[in-house]
Amino acid sequence: MSRDTEDTPLLASTGLDHEVVYKRFAPREKRSIVALVSFSALLPLFVTGSFIPSIPDIAKDFDSTAEVISLAVSLSVLANAFGSLVWAAYSAFYGRRVVYILSLTCQCIGSLGVASSRTIPQLLALRIVQAFGTSSGLSIGIAVIGDIYKLEERGAASGVFFGCVLLGPALAPVVGGIAAQYWSWRVMQLLLLAAGAIILTLVVLFLPETAHPGTRGIEKAQERGVKARWVWLNPFKSLTLLRSPNVTIVAVASGLAMLTEYALLVPIAYTMGARYGINNAAIVGMLFIPNGLGNLVGAPLSGKLSDKILVKMRAERGGVWVPEDRLRVTLIGASVMAPLAVLLSGIFITYVDGTLGIVLNLFCLFTTGVGLTFILIPSSAYAVDILHSRSAEVSAATMALRGLIIATSTSGVMPMINQLGVFRTYTITAVIGWIAFGLLWTVIRYGDRLRASVDMGYSNTHNN
Repeated sequence: MSRDTEDTPLLASTGLDHEVVYKRFAPREKRSIVALVSFSALLPLFVTGSFIPSIPDIAKDFDSTAEVISLAVSLSVLANAFGSLVWAAYSAFYGRRVVYILSLTCQCIGSLGVASSRTIPQLLALRIVQAFGTSSGLSIGIAVIGDIYKLEERGAASGVFFGCVLLGPALAPVVGGIAAQYWSWRVMQLLLLAAGAIILTLVVLFLPETAHPGTRGIEKAQERGVKARWVWLNPFKSLTLLRSPNVTIVAVASGLAMLTEYALLVPIAYTMGARYGINNAAIVGMLFIPNGLGNLVGAPLSGKLSDKILVKMRAERGGVWVPEDRLRVTLIGASVMAPLAVLLSGIFITYVDGTLGIVLNLFCLFTTGVGLTFILIPSSAYAVDILHSRSAEVSAATMALRGLIIATSTSGVMPMINQLGVFRTYTITAVIGWIAFGLLWTVIRYGDRLRASVDMGYSNTHNN
């Protein structure tokens, strides 16, 4: 099938009337909206990132082990995945604004509960509540970007969004480590409560509804004369979007790629920390900074680059849009940066002593941060591009699948390191990263045929 004469169910260009809906907000208003939803999306990364360097202190506080306390990370990832499905379903029906208000309230309750927990079951249960509350941040934030920015601007806007959001991996471990070292890990949870309350207040005061007029379920119900009432929705309905092989393959690939980062970060106190004699929780937290800086560098760069490639390839085809062009950027991160960095980190931790070993591992963390953004940001924008009318739901479905992959895999990282050692564990992780590269290449090469195989009502340039 010729890619120049694309005959899938989505891609003919038929006019520019749809651009009117993207002019509802002035550029300054759009920037304010992006800033607000970015701050909201910081919370889930702070909930996870600030917890990890505190694991040894929490284990000591509860007289438990790192393996048991690490379950809180896996459970919070699962809760985040499930929560994103719930909030996406309700955002499609009631709108983005009300979902932010409800989810942030839930996050505040969970943070207070975690700070007050006295037993491991309480800690795990309330971490689930906390993560459930923060889970709207990324999926609904991505949907808001899709609401207010058109196709050719979406990659750059997503890059700015993720660039702000990915301050989390740089700052959260430092703040969490300092709190654990000099006060208590519970102080960090109270700070998360305060942050959630501040963001909730800002949302109530300043966030407008961004969903396109007439697209919300409640508006359609009112048009049919149905009285306003609470509607129970099936959160798993979003998962039907995984019938699209394009969505599923890209989600699996990005989930596998994320393992390269999680395998480095989750056990860092027991890999780099133990290898180089770093016992101070605040310093352990600072080890995360290069990874966060890599995220900050890679996020805007990958977003803008994906837009440029998409526009360039479309012009070369005489206006025919092939959405997989955006994914070409992912090959940079998936083929070299992410998998090679985790492999080299395993070698350096095992064989390189002293300051040189620390410096080389910090470089690997930075490279992984850059590489992962080159995969995640174009992948997220791609999902919104091809199913724009269900942007929150497709974002949630892909996050849920990624979350399942990460949760089931990260819970095994510490046991693998204890059983096989750092080098073998990270070698296996690198191979998994290269499998992700193969999956992304497959979608880029055969994306048109994959879309044609299952008609999901894909977007076209007229409604995107």
